[in-house]
Amino acid sequence: MTEHRPPGVEARGGRFPGPSLIPELNAIQGRLGWLPREDLEQLARSTRRPRYEIEGLISFYPHFRTSPPPKVQVSVCRDLPCWLRNGGADTLCEPADADVEIVEVSCLGRCDIAPAAAVNEHPASVADLPGLMLEAHAGTLPAARARGRELPWPNDPYPAGSTLAERYRTLRARLAGELTDDQILAALKESGLRGMGGAGFPTGTKWELVRAAEGTPKYAICNADESEPGTFKDRQILATQPNLVLEGLLLGMIVVGAEQGWVFIRHEYAPEEHVLRTEIAALRAAGVIGPDACGSGRTLEIDVFVSPGGYILGEETALLECMEGHRGEPRNKPPFPGNYGLHGRPTLMNSVETFADVPIIVQHGPQAWREVGIGDSVGWKFVAVSGHVKRPDVYCVPAGTPVRELIELAGGVLGDARVAAVQPGGASSNFLSPDRLDVGLDFGPLAAAGSMLGSGALVVLAEGTDLLAAATNVLRFFRNESCGKCVPCRVGSTKAHEILQASLEAGRSLDPGQRARIFELEEVMRKTSICGLGQVALGPVVSVLHLGDRTEI
Repeated sequence: MTEHRPPGVEARGGRFPGPSLIPELNAIQGRLGWLPREDLEQLARSTRRPRYEIEGLISFYPHFRTSPPPKVQVSVCRDLPCWLRNGGADTLCEPADADVEIVEVSCLGRCDIAPAAAVNEHPASVADLPGLMLEAHAGTLPAARARGRELPWPNDPYPAGSTLAERYRTLRARLAGELTDDQILAALKESGLRGMGGAGFPTGTKWELVRAAEGTPKYAICNADESEPGTFKDRQILATQPNLVLEGLLLGMIVVGAEQGWVFIRHEYAPEEHVLRTEIAALRAAGVIGPDACGSGRTLEIDVFVSPGGYILGEETALLECMEGHRGEPRNKPPFPGNYGLHGRPTLMNSVETFADVPIIVQHGPQAWREVGIGDSVGWKFVAVSGHVKRPDVYCVPAGTPVRELIELAGGVLGDARVAAVQPGGASSNFLSPDRLDVGLDFGPLAAAGSMLGSGALVVLAEGTDLLAAATNVLRFFRNESCGKCVPCRVGSTKAHEILQASLEAGRSLDPGQRARIFELEEVMRKTSICGLGQVALGPVVSVLHLGDRTEI
């Protein structure tokens, strides 16, 4: 009898079934620092999987190494926030020691210490590299620690210093029968909470759709794979309030009917991964999760899935492909993950910030959440601020707070210079000119201004910055991170970057023909690319061209 498959997934019939080999590959590399041939052959034999499947994974994911690493591995970022602060491997001297390797990588998620780097995956600012390299060479490099916070964020319903026994109040109430799924859904829908990973889909509606979807088992995933230049707010939420993220995830699991959940986290966030695993272990030891969660007789399990690298994995279906053990290439949609997600089962997926906001909304009520925002905006909003500001960091402000106020919170522009432009929603958002600094940071106001809230990352560019060069740097990131599955994205991003880079190196503006070609490529990529990466890759460039060709303010 032929297995029934939803329309649009016929091509998946040739995929290798699980389990995913990526955790095994991560474990081998974690133990040895690379993936030796003999270990891969042993993995193929023990799992009865062909070598070409394994090679297909290794060749796709940038984290995997197929040659022994040097004693000191230095990774240097040159994406926009780091580029604005003169970052990049070309700014460093060539290593005289053969045991030292310096490579340029995509965004490390440490834009607050730009220019950012990592020594043997220990995150650091470029200024700290000499000392860390000496420690790595001597074998005394300490484990990196996540940056904590003394006072709770405004979205935290629990007092400072509260213990595990005092936390997870909403979860315990639901498992004790003091709270119903319908009450949780009603609170989320009335609160106006939307997905904070970029898409902005109403959270309560998404939970309701997955709850109603047919098929079991169901799954829930927290997408912690923020990898876009300028974006690091989720990193700090994980570091400072892992309990809220996990409580929101567990509530989502209960509402939709899932027993298994995961936090999918990028491998560059090892310090934050440690915080998460410690919290999960404490929950398991206290009986809050497990086969009898809080004595309810209900099974609730959470695990951590570590990404093997690639910005594309932030796209929800590429993430699912990765978790299933395939190359992280986006699926065609529909069907959507809520109906056909992990292993073809209904899957709830939300971002770190979205899950972290759920406990306070359910505890304090949707009206209290709505009253926080400015104007028509609702709730608190985490924003990562980087670039040419004095105090790059994560700030939590009422949604709808003007861009100008965020810049002031971050200490103002370096050297007290004027603002040349801002990207209000990360690398994929269009640049806004200085006359738009009073626009509120929220979905509607930014869309009306010609940009978007995106990943909640405000990148500030000071006067004197070549905006076309900055936009070309952004396009370079998208070109590098394209998965290559669809032609418009793969070829279009490369062709556009060649045109722009040639213009920059020649020191001249785009001629009318080049300018027309850029606009043509942007339209084709926006309309025909499979996923959001290709659809927005040229948007920032076009926004700068609208501000003025080769603008320098």
